[in-house]
Amino acid sequence: MRSIWNGAISFGLVSIPIKLVNATENHSVSFRQIHTEDGGRIRYRKYCELEDREVSGQEIGKGYEDADGTIIPITDEDLAGLPIPTAKTIEIVAFVPEDRIDPLQMDAAYYLQAGGAPAAKPYTLLREALKRSKKVAITKYALRGRERLGMLRVVGDAIAMHGLLWPDEVRAPEGVAPDTDVTVRDKELDLADALMDTLGEVDLEDLHDEYREAVEEVVAAKAAGETPPEAPAAEAGGGKVLDLMAALENSVRAARESRGEEAEVKHLQQRKTSRSSPKDTGGKKSTSTAKKKTASSPRKSTSKTSQAEKKTTKSTAKKTAAKKTPAKKATPRKRSA
Repeated sequence: MRSIWNGAISFGLVSIPIKLVNATENHSVSFRQIHTEDGGRIRYRKYCELEDREVSGQEIGKGYEDADGTIIPITDEDLAGLPIPTAKTIEIVAFVPEDRIDPLQMDAAYYLQAGGAPAAKPYTLLREALKRSKKVAITKYALRGRERLGMLRVVGDAIAMHGLLWPDEVRAPEGVAPDTDVTVRDKELDLADALMDTLGEVDLEDLHDEYREAVEEVVAAKAAGETPPEAPAAEAGGGKVLDLMAALENSVRAARESRGEEAEVKHLQQRKTSRSSPKDTGGKKSTSTAKKKTASSPRKSTSKTSQAEKKTTKSTAKKTAAKKTPAKKATPRKRSA
């Protein structure tokens, strides 16, 4: 792998020559800008606004624009001579538990490659010290014109460095969370837990970029003069979710059926329904409400039957009488009022 920076790790009085190489690579499909009428490439040319002419890369340097618009030229020699120790050194400033690092601060990832045979011993020493301490090293280093924070950790037999954003570069999540009071019931959390357990874990090696593959298929088809593949029809039923419990139950059922666990889905549905069944309301439950609950959970009738069988014959008779004559029960209450 090609190095992008050469320097050393400063570990107290120990100096470890290293090379910095990228730990990640981008596989995204890139596009060029073209003129839609004739397919010609659109290119950008760099002009000097004072001379009104195009300039080459060898004539282009850096400049800092002051508040009044004045441009102050800055050369590579100016930056190379900065009076900071991290110009050519990754300076370790502390060792902390890994959970102290906020994932929001994580930036680009690099591997630190030992710079030759003399670096092998101190490199291995730092690696093994990190392993045994179960900590990460917080570093400061300069790259691409600015000083940065970093975190060293062990990956296999190598030391990796993650660039970290400075704490003041991470925004607070103000105004992001819902500003209304919402109550989440235990039954909803139970179903959410069941859905999480059903989806389970995943081997990240099995995941791939389906969008990139689809774009490559479109490019290949057009290059061959063929019709690009069409997107599948959108599934019906999208939009606002009105019944959270029903959505969770359906999600658990679909996830378990996809894993060949249909029998367990039925058991879960019956158990959750029995816990969330409404209490006896004296026969005032409307027919429309009963139909709605039956449509969202077809197995609820079985759960209610099993509950009714556990009650005494006397209470069952009272419920049956109440359901048959709701008007007679409602009239005495109005008269007593």
